[in-house]
Amino acid sequence: MNLVRVERRFQGPERSGNGGYVAGLVGTALAGKIGSDVVPKVTLRMPPPLEKELELTADADGARLLDADSLVAQAVPVDGDFLADATIDPVLPEEARVAEAAYRGLTDHPFPTCFVCGPANSRGLQLKPGPVGDGRTACTWKPAADLARHDGLVDEIFLWSALDCPGGWTIDLEGRPSVLGQLTACIDARPQAGEECVALGRYLGEDGRKTFTASTLYDADGRVLARARHTWITVDPAAFN
Repeated sequence: MNLVRVERRFQGPERSGNGGYVAGLVGTALAGKIGSDVVPKVTLRMPPPLEKELELTADADGARLLDADSLVAQAVPVDGDFLADATIDPVLPEEARVAEAAYRGLTDHPFPTCFVCGPANSRGLQLKPGPVGDGRTACTWKPAADLARHDGLVDEIFLWSALDCPGGWTIDLEGRPSVLGQLTACIDARPQAGEECVALGRYLGEDGRKTFTASTLYDADGRVLARARHTWITVDPAAFN
């Protein structure tokens, strides 16, 4: 068992942790226990509390994040084929930068403090996923030095984070405000801090309150770094304020 804290820097909505970051905490804990033919599927069970000691446990069967007796999130291994259609065709960094100019979150963001894409979080990743057509988004990302481990490569947790919101912004978040309910991800490689990466999202469909999306992260050479599929749940943003 490890004790972890979700610091305020890593928030999503005003009073809870960012879904991608918290999924990364739990998913990477499980990834270290399982083989390469399976990937972690993380389900968020409640808004992750901020600045509080949480218990994280993991073995080959799964991982759990607990707030006392309350289950915050859990991960289970699933077949790697689940992500077979999660790789989105890349776009050039120049195209991604053009898309950023149309990022809707700059003017109308349901959770402006979001660690990944919130314009009001000055210590966040500052991603700006803008539309590139066919239900896709794209943006660039240069990971800051404080996101790297001792080897100079970006920590896997922040790659999980970067996979989060590019999928979310394929949704009409103004008309259908949503939070992350489930994230399944595979980290193929880690980029250097400061390296320009490109993140893409793709809309897959919806069912009732659920919306399904995918995302892919590429490095400066066009190599796939990470892939993910998401399930989003529509919410009332006021409930998080």
